[in-house]
Amino acid sequence: MKLFDVYSLYDIEPVRGSGSYVFTADGTPYLDLYGGHAVISIGHAHPHYVKAISDQVAALGFYSNSVQNSIQTRLAERLGKASGYKDYSLFLCNSGAEANENAIKAASFATGRSRILAFGKAFHGRTSGAVAATDYPAMRAPFNTTDHVTFVPLNDIEAVRRELASREFAAVIIEGIQGVSGIHEPDPEFLRQVAEECKATGTLLILDEIQSGYGRSGKFFAHQHAGVRPDIITCAKGIANGFPCAAVLLSPAIEARKGMLGTTFGGNHLACAAANAVLDVMEEEKLVENAAEVGEYLISELRKIPQLQNVRGRGLMIGFEVEGFTGPEFRKKLLFEQKVFTGGAGEFTVRLLPSLALSRKDADIFLSRLRNALEA
Repeated sequence: MKLFDVYSLYDIEPVRGSGSYVFTADGTPYLDLYGGHAVISIGHAHPHYVKAISDQVAALGFYSNSVQNSIQTRLAERLGKASGYKDYSLFLCNSGAEANENAIKAASFATGRSRILAFGKAFHGRTSGAVAATDYPAMRAPFNTTDHVTFVPLNDIEAVRRELASREFAAVIIEGIQGVSGIHEPDPEFLRQVAEECKATGTLLILDEIQSGYGRSGKFFAHQHAGVRPDIITCAKGIANGFPCAAVLLSPAIEARKGMLGTTFGGNHLACAAANAVLDVMEEEKLVENAAEVGEYLISELRKIPQLQNVRGRGLMIGFEVEGFTGPEFRKKLLFEQKVFTGGAGEFTVRLLPSLALSRKDADIFLSRLRNALEA
């Protein structure tokens, strides 16, 4: 049996990691400015993380949600405190798509409505409901109907008002910062106005913080830069530093009825141990603050490089284009000539999604290698 082709693969296999580096079998180090697609939040093989999940799997790696799990309870309490959403309820699942799927479902249950408002170039996942709200038609099979979804341009408040005036929409779903589209941020005033329109029309506001959340933007959630308070928040990616885990945070106004949402693997003992270890490290090493500081420095320095265009982002979620190159061409050049992993979006954007623990020293190493690639 051969593997199903999912992505185009570089001819490189990392076999171990440490901090902001991954290594191939021959010991060659690569600076990781991609984080496995924004997943590695506290760095590769952090000793505290390794010990926490090793100890947990040696004790009890899994049991279903039919029994009490104090590790889940601890995670809910700590996540509420860290994020500023102590009064919300927490539903744990396995992936970002699953989180958004359950967020949309919860909004429909709560409002009795079936329509969803989403935005141009949005990406919310590949499962049925999530992909229907994703503005990439090639990802949708004929089975994935979009009859119940309306797309409007990002940052167009008049378009939002026109649609929500019908009072037919269960929710507006929006990314804290659009990732797959190439790092595009909702204007803070636009986000505040969307929140106001939702409140006025009985529509719930879902903030998809799958990629932009968990400290990446320099605040715990990217929407907190705008000062809004959504009805539902979804997060995944960095929540457990690579162990499959995701979460839906639901406001007190949404009744958490038994049987409304469910999962077999979600919130299992090992996933929660990993997620608690991530919060330990984030708090102890002040990684949200580090993401803000190092990200601001990195963006500032990137803007000084004349060959780079449209440098944008917040914290350690950064995008730019390179004059004279497509994104894949330049990413390949960085990878093979300068030993740097980066991400991409579309035809031209290079995306940086490193660990929140990226040091100023490693940021400078990246900048030096980037300049070398441009000069070569």
